[in-house]
Amino acid sequence: MSWNEITVLVEKAKTGDREAYGELVVRFQNSVFAMALGRVRDPLEAQELAQDVFVHAMRKLPQLRDPRCFAGWLRRITARMAINRLTRKGPLFGADPEVLDAVAGRERTPEDALEVGEAVEQLKEGLAELKPLDRQTLEAFYIRGRSLKQMAREFEVPTGTIKRRLHVARQRLKDALEAIDPALAERFAGLAGELAAV
Repeated sequence: MSWNEITVLVEKAKTGDREAYGELVVRFQNSVFAMALGRVRDPLEAQELAQDVFVHAMRKLPQLRDPRCFAGWLRRITARMAINRLTRKGPLFGADPEVLDAVAGRERTPEDALEVGEAVEQLKEGLAELKPLDRQTLEAFYIRGRSLKQMAREFEVPTGTIKRRLHVARQRLKDALEAIDPALAERFAGLAGELAAV
């Protein structure tokens, strides 16, 4: 499913289309569960949390202004609700060996490593093509993990300006990557859409 299809589903779900929302749940349930499990460290607790996240998101969906930000918005909800749950119950340390045995391990093959290495080099090439302000904006957000508020303080501009700069810089990077490798540009656009609201 492409990011454009997800955007269409979000638009439909915002109008109350439960079938569209169900599709979104199917598409994102594994990533929400994985994030919840990473936070609460208990599979049953994570499953419960994931269900709560989707119920909460369904109620709050009309407040989401940009459908392209759905994935990041869902991630923020998951993180916030996990923190709330841990605050109420306290952290759970350790895990049963059976739980760890059930987690599928995946080793990176040499081909995977080569592909990742090539993508990283192409991404660096694309970043080098950008103006310094665009590059600094993207690096602050994606590499150093700065929030919009932190960036606004660092760059000494309003948060709205940072949002606009990020939007413009992402588009310029996508254009630069398009000239290098169209497939990478498409992957970047999907990733950027997922992380846009984080």
